[in-house]
Amino acid sequence: MILVHRLNKSELIINANQIEMVESTPDTVITLINDKKIIVRESAEEVRKLVMEYHQAIFQAAWNGFQKEGV
Repeated sequence: MILVHRLNKSELIINANQIEMVESTPDTVITLINDKKIIVRESAEEVRKLVMEYHQAIFQAAWNGFQKEGV
């Protein structure tokens, strides 16, 4: 899940796995796989970084668990 902000500055948590695309039009528009569109304050690059950090954290946790099991 990633934390972003709507244009009115309210916080919104989005499932990063549901993002289909991110556009700059000039506002940043996140399109989800169900075709819902969300306009956010963050730039497209910031959203990309948030998604990458989310996936890195998931894979790191999985790797740490894998190593703890000694497999």
